[in-house]
Amino acid sequence: MPQCRLIVDSCCDLPYPMVDKEGIELLRFPYVCDGGTFEDDLFRTRTPEDFYGAMRSGAEPTTAQLTMPVLQELFERVAADGTPTVYLSFTSGLSGSYDAAMLVRDQVLAEHPDLELYVVDTLLPSVAEGLLVQEAIVQWEKGLTARELAAWAEEARFFVDEVFMVEDLDTLRRGGRIPSTVAVAGAALDVKPLLTVDVEGKLAMTGVARGRKKGIKQLAEYYAKNAADTEGAQVVVVAHADCPKDLQRLKEALQKANENILFVEANIGPVIGSHVGPGMVAAAFWGTDQRKKLSVAERIAKRVKGGNTNREGEE
Repeated sequence: MPQCRLIVDSCCDLPYPMVDKEGIELLRFPYVCDGGTFEDDLFRTRTPEDFYGAMRSGAEPTTAQLTMPVLQELFERVAADGTPTVYLSFTSGLSGSYDAAMLVRDQVLAEHPDLELYVVDTLLPSVAEGLLVQEAIVQWEKGLTARELAAWAEEARFFVDEVFMVEDLDTLRRGGRIPSTVAVAGAALDVKPLLTVDVEGKLAMTGVARGRKKGIKQLAEYYAKNAADTEGAQVVVVAHADCPKDLQRLKEALQKANENILFVEANIGPVIGSHVGPGMVAAAFWGTDQRKKLSVAERIAKRVKGGNTNREGEE
């Protein structure tokens, strides 16, 4: 039986029924599209086809972080009823919402020093955050206290891995999520970028593919190489930005690596979708400790120091 309140935000991109539970509150990130301001409610009031259709027709939606008044109202309500609470926040590597939440939390705790209110930076976006939230709900339902659940999330976040493909990098460039030079290079080479999330919660390139079919194959290869277990049953969150046929192809490719995968299917929500555009397809799964992975720069430095770029056994 749950021992605390759990707050999650819409950037987790999970199907709404998964978070629609008594004791769980959904924070809805705002976005602006076609001159109107909306809340990301995990496509309860707007269909993915409508949102991504607008983008294909030239709409360039923008997003904003959670506002201080929204966070203030929420945390003061938590303080008023005194229920121990954990908020699993969208990655600080891509948004200032976590910092805003911490600022408001500190202000509330100054007035209510005995309140148990934990704000966890998941360091994860989209379906990677969704996978952590999905398992956090399992732990929450088992009866973890707020302190235990926060501690669990702060460690478990480093074992979530995600890989995804976007149609191009221009939308990410416009949102400031990648450098313009990277987007220009990708367009010039006419490739489909493959991305992941680094240990700081920021986007990182993990490869490129010539064509979507090859890209999907490479996504499955990334899973096979990095998943913690490719033999036993494992939950994998797969999602798409209005490209259901590619989602089906990805599921089939992943099942070749592990026929026991338990899929959670999701749509990439409008806030994340505003930055990746239509055509994104993604998979999130439990992997190895991300803190032990070397960055590209670290791998190059290691090879240069060793004096041999082809040493046996080197990553």
